[in-house]
Amino acid sequence: MADKIPSVKNEEQYEALRDQGYSKEKSARIANTPDAGKKGGKAEKYEDRTKDDLYQQAKNIGIDGRSKMSKKELINALRNN
Repeated sequence: MADKIPSVKNEEQYEALRDQGYSKEKSARIANTPDAGKKGGKAEKYEDRTKDDLYQQAKNIGIDGRSKMSKKELINALRNN
């Protein structure tokens, strides 16, 4: 009974994940996640954010020299990090 396949909502995605070497459990978890594998985030564009928001994000990921950067420079640094 150890080889029992978990209940799967998206069989095609499950099989593709198994072919890539994922375990049965992990493949099932991913295949059962709504919208799994779809691209496109809901993040706000850098240009629409405030300089303070960009500064905080740069601080969180450790970009050096951020305190002297303009908004445009922060955007560039975030995109290239």
